[in-house]
Amino acid sequence: MGVADKAKNSAQEAVGQAKESAGKMTGDRELEAKGRSDKVAADLKQAGEKVKDALD
Repeated sequence: MGVADKAKNSAQEAVGQAKESAGKMTGDRELEAKGRSDKVAADLKQAGEKVKDALD
């Protein structure tokens, strides 16, 4: 996994966490859901990169 990919995935996960937290604090369910979605997408990307690394 490239360093740039790791950084992008970590950043996306952090943004997702921030959105989810902000949504919870403000009662904005849509923002909270978007945050969860961002976190899941980042996790899936990281898993895919780990599989690619294992096959190399």
